[in-house]
Amino acid sequence: MMSINHDPVTFGYREAMTEGHEALALWLRRLEMRSPLTDFDRETVMGLPGQVRRYASSRDVVRLGERTHSSCLVVDGIVARFGQTSEGHRQLTALYIPGDMADLHSAVLPVVSAPLQSTVSATIYTVSHDILRRAAERSPTLARAFWRDCVADAQIASEWLLNVGRRGALAKLAHLLCELSCRYGAIGLPNREFSLNLTQTHIGESLGLTGVHVNRMMRALRDRGLVETEGTVLRILDWHGLVGVGDFDPGYLHLRREAEQ
Repeated sequence: MMSINHDPVTFGYREAMTEGHEALALWLRRLEMRSPLTDFDRETVMGLPGQVRRYASSRDVVRLGERTHSSCLVVDGIVARFGQTSEGHRQLTALYIPGDMADLHSAVLPVVSAPLQSTVSATIYTVSHDILRRAAERSPTLARAFWRDCVADAQIASEWLLNVGRRGALAKLAHLLCELSCRYGAIGLPNREFSLNLTQTHIGESLGLTGVHVNRMMRALRDRGLVETEGTVLRILDWHGLVGVGDFDPGYLHLRREAEQ
């Protein structure tokens, strides 16, 4: 598999905790949308020590086959998970925004089977697997929250498979934009006007489309008065219309806590 070597810049403990604190707060907010947590759990999450690493665009964050020792919490930018054929055809299988722990599962499955790469310049807060495992061992409620977060990611991947395989090109794009809007809004970030932080190539690799086709579909959404774009900024003008075109139901994101069984 061809990939671009990465040479991240790593920062010291004090700067790491300062930058990581905001991302940990976003992650905690999302964890609590899915799971009940105790005060001890909240303090544990907010106190997770780590390192900040910065990546330029299109740089490997973790590589295929690498044995990792930490999980990656997105502080800034977007990180993509991808697969690639021997002919070099790439498919993005997940996008991670600020507050997403992109590979929490690697705490128990540390050998990378699907690599991560920055789409734009990105900042990552890495937390040791040992620390995550000890946190889960100390608190059954936090362990369940980590588990539920991984299961939710798997269900999102299932919806992506449906989107790529069964929806038309315009619906695919509308669905992706609706998803990003919901995920940004759930953690309190602007969700009706935001920077995509994705090129047409990235979007195409997420949807199984060429960059040219993505451009045509984005123009079609603009012509319908559903969105407008200015550079990398996307504005959603007609949310309900975009939802209709994308056949979008946010239930698969599991952004509201469900009853405990």
